[in-house]
Amino acid sequence: MKADIIVDLQYGDCGKGKVTHHLCKNGDYTHVIRYNGGCNAGHTIFHEGKKFITHHIPAGVFFGIKSIIGPGCVINPDQFFDEIAELERGGIKTEGLVYVAKNAHVITEDHVEEDGKDKQIGTTKKGNGPAYRDKYDRKGLRAEDLPCFEEYLIDIYEELHIENNAIALLEGAQGFGLDIDWGDYPYVTSSHCTAASALLNGIPPQAVRKVWGVAKMYETYVGAKKFEPQDEVFKMLRLVGQEYGATTGRPRQCNWMDWNLLEKAANINGVTDLVFNKVDVLRQVQRWNILDNKKKVQFSSEEGMKDWILTKTSSFPIKPEVYFSESPNFI
Repeated sequence: MKADIIVDLQYGDCGKGKVTHHLCKNGDYTHVIRYNGGCNAGHTIFHEGKKFITHHIPAGVFFGIKSIIGPGCVINPDQFFDEIAELERGGIKTEGLVYVAKNAHVITEDHVEEDGKDKQIGTTKKGNGPAYRDKYDRKGLRAEDLPCFEEYLIDIYEELHIENNAIALLEGAQGFGLDIDWGDYPYVTSSHCTAASALLNGIPPQAVRKVWGVAKMYETYVGAKKFEPQDEVFKMLRLVGQEYGATTGRPRQCNWMDWNLLEKAANINGVTDLVFNKVDVLRQVQRWNILDNKKKVQFSSEEGMKDWILTKTSSFPIKPEVYFSESPNFI
């Protein structure tokens, strides 16, 4: 088999859904697999003139590619079936295309209720953390335990390694800055958001062809910690960039790109291809800044900022192919 991996290099909301959609449209994939997180994810996708927001279901479904919620995910049955219905209403065929790994764990009503009481971390209150806790405490429910999932269940080992000469695209959720090990603990998510996490969904390391890193030309964050400096420009960024959570609707805090975080994320994930989204937002705001070693580097033009980024990435141990994107629809 062969596999490509998509990973967010910041705090989520960087456009992974758009990149997945683009690669599905132009690639050779037989499967698309969500490899971490649950319905706390919100991937915005523009397909044939319509806007869709997916929380569980991978973007392969838009192109008739078999789409699997992997064993590294936790799944809310109600959200899953609501999403199926929403896609069908939007003209997207799901029958025979959407599957759930039989060993994926389930988010229960009790998990959602417990998560709803959080006031410290600023979670999406979707029940992910309690569901993962019960998984590792070995008392959780798996998808194979619920009759409602019966027609959607799949054995991911048999599917990828025995029955098919698979070419898989692994679609991640959240971002490196929220990873439970590498993020700003305790202000992190409950899953692993790295390329290594994708391998836990039945992918042998030698199968990986590319690791696509996704970032924005600035940063956003949703959660309890203080992230946004006092400056009117960040309110403008939020307005122009439409920076409101796809899952919660909460306004995202904005800041300039932290280059040290991005470099660390790119190196740890072994990024081979690096997409910077929302070039057009900085162009409208007419401010081009980056934080490097906590100091603001100011540029007089978009081209100056791009040249600086290209020079910096050329010194990475794995020199990535760099793309600057200014469209919500394609790279």
